[in-house]
Amino acid sequence: MAALNVSHHCTSTTASSRLTSSPHLSSTSFSLCSLSTAITLQFPNTTHFSVRNHSLQCFPVPSHIHFTKARGRARASATTMATGVQEVLPPALDSTSDPPSIFDGTTRLYISYVCPYAQRVWITRNCKGLQDKIKLVPIDLQNRPAWYKEKVYPANKVPSLEHNNEVKGESLDLIKYIDSNFEGPSLFPDDPAKTEFSEELLSYTDSFNKAVITSFKADEITEAGSAFDYIETALSKFDDGPFFLGQFSLVDIAYAPFIERFQPFLLEVKKYDITAGRPKLAAWIEEMSKNEAYKQTQRDPKELVEIYKKRFLAQL
Repeated sequence: MAALNVSHHCTSTTASSRLTSSPHLSSTSFSLCSLSTAITLQFPNTTHFSVRNHSLQCFPVPSHIHFTKARGRARASATTMATGVQEVLPPALDSTSDPPSIFDGTTRLYISYVCPYAQRVWITRNCKGLQDKIKLVPIDLQNRPAWYKEKVYPANKVPSLEHNNEVKGESLDLIKYIDSNFEGPSLFPDDPAKTEFSEELLSYTDSFNKAVITSFKADEITEAGSAFDYIETALSKFDDGPFFLGQFSLVDIAYAPFIERFQPFLLEVKKYDITAGRPKLAAWIEEMSKNEAYKQTQRDPKELVEIYKKRFLAQL
């Protein structure tokens, strides 16, 4: 049996403000957010604006989103994050592709579209509304360009972030880095009890992944069942929302790409429904499905199942 390789990356696919508006948006409010204040105003139902750091920007704010003051930073408390950008995703770069103008001052997030570790950072970027601040650079990991290892990230894996003339890696480190170093709603709790629990849950992600993946290649589903029971219990700790910490946070982002893959794979291959007898997990999956920032990163479940079949079942 091949050794499990679980880490936070992928190596292969296995008041001089500018005012803008959009006629395509349907919410009826916009938020004025600065470092110390956050208010929501009602405007005609086709126009949405946000003031952030004295710059007026346009993005949709669904009516159920509200911003609160939290340690000088606006904090989003909502299922659907205010991203306001529906991207046209660039094609993946391969061995025939020229490199970007590396270290030219552009912040770049190097990902693979099918890598769950890279997806964590991609979701974080979207939830912060940073589509115009952090450029996506998808890499074809099956035919990766030589310049990526030579000029960008010697570890030759994704995700990586090019920022301030440095390149950083490891997905859990990067989601925290983006949350702390870029504008946008805070995705990490400031409640001490939630902060402590968030670190526990983030530390458990590798154990969770290993337990589930082990069950892919075993006759029994026992280890995966125990791992999902842990998730069900964790989702029961706080009652102020359907997420791990009650309100949406980096913890949900850390787990979402893997549960997105595990759920359809286990159902098809093992005939195992991860939500059976786990109402909290079922509710969490339903709420995550409403998150536009996350939905922009999702792949076709059939595609993900086929990738996992090739990666894991071929080793049996």
